[in-house]
Amino acid sequence: MGEVKSMQMEQIYAQIENSFSDLVEWRRYLHQNPELSFQETETATFIAQKLRSFGLDVKENIGGNGVIGILTGEQEGKTIALRADFDALPIQDEKETTYKSQRTGVMHACGHDGHTSALLGVARTLSQFREKIKGKLIFIFQHAEEKPPGGAKFMVEDGVLDGVDAVFGAHLATDIPYGKVAVGSGFRMAAVDAFTITIEGKGGHGARPHQSIDSIVIGSEIVQSLQKIVSRRINPLQAAVVTIGVFQAGDAFNVIANSAKLEGTVRTFDHDVRVQIEEEIRSIVKGITEAHHASYHIDYLNGYPALYNHPSETELLREVLIELFSKESIVEFDPSMGAEDFAYFLQEKPGTYFKVGARNEHESTHFPHHHPRFDFEEKALVIMGKAFVKIIEHYVF
Repeated sequence: MGEVKSMQMEQIYAQIENSFSDLVEWRRYLHQNPELSFQETETATFIAQKLRSFGLDVKENIGGNGVIGILTGEQEGKTIALRADFDALPIQDEKETTYKSQRTGVMHACGHDGHTSALLGVARTLSQFREKIKGKLIFIFQHAEEKPPGGAKFMVEDGVLDGVDAVFGAHLATDIPYGKVAVGSGFRMAAVDAFTITIEGKGGHGARPHQSIDSIVIGSEIVQSLQKIVSRRINPLQAAVVTIGVFQAGDAFNVIANSAKLEGTVRTFDHDVRVQIEEEIRSIVKGITEAHHASYHIDYLNGYPALYNHPSETELLREVLIELFSKESIVEFDPSMGAEDFAYFLQEKPGTYFKVGARNEHESTHFPHHHPRFDFEEKALVIMGKAFVKIIEHYVF
């Protein structure tokens, strides 16, 4: 029986390898035809049509533009979900390739086109082995990963994980060499919040500051005070970031600005630290503006939660990938202050999220994510597909 299963799995992995040209074709089509978050109607239709052609049950408009393909085996067993995202970014593609984006100012600059193609390849291959599957597979194609509040939240609210026993996701990574896969348990990516602070002072002539309330001076004091939250109010053993990315005020050199706007982001892992930083920001802004006889308004958006990889599923992943590739191929998934709305799935169900190396020796694959010249080693699509299959092998074969 074990020999039969081994031969069957060899067939499956061989089919994943042999599908490389199709994966590249799908990826490049998606790369040429990107759509922004919450606008991915054509992409969703493309995915749904492919899934139907593979003989899967398809559900569309899950939590918005989300699509799922359902592959029900002929034997009872667990229900396992795999996820790929498919939205693009508002970036002008500056690559000089035959598959350069054909849409001005919109680009797949984060690998989501690759994620989608790899998962489509897995769905097609496994659909040919339905009679051997013990359980059910849910192929989740998620919209709007790049734009809070994100598509994952709405798909979860729409019941996409109902009945699911475990959920897994992956991301191509150009900071990791091709052939390596990054795995790690616990908090791996941060919760992300955003805020806008509007300060209302009293404009006036630059030569008569005593008759005005200077919003720039107030804003500057706020910026300096916010930087002390992490260094003086948060436990040094807890990671956190407070960054101001926008400071807008004034139109003329000799006029005291009537108002000023600050925009920033907060990144944390711990929930209590997340709450504390919001409270500190509100307290600082209130105190400083009142001291200067100004008024203020704060818009504070709690974005994606921190991504927590469940230890049991993560160690399972590590073990099966070592078996599939090699011990040397598996590297540590270092925590980062980046954000990922796959966190919503992991809040609901056990699972893990991993990274697949996609940088080769060519400079074209050395650009960071969200760069106008972002590209990746397309052979990593096969690595991602095989990794997903190895997870599925453990649960349903």
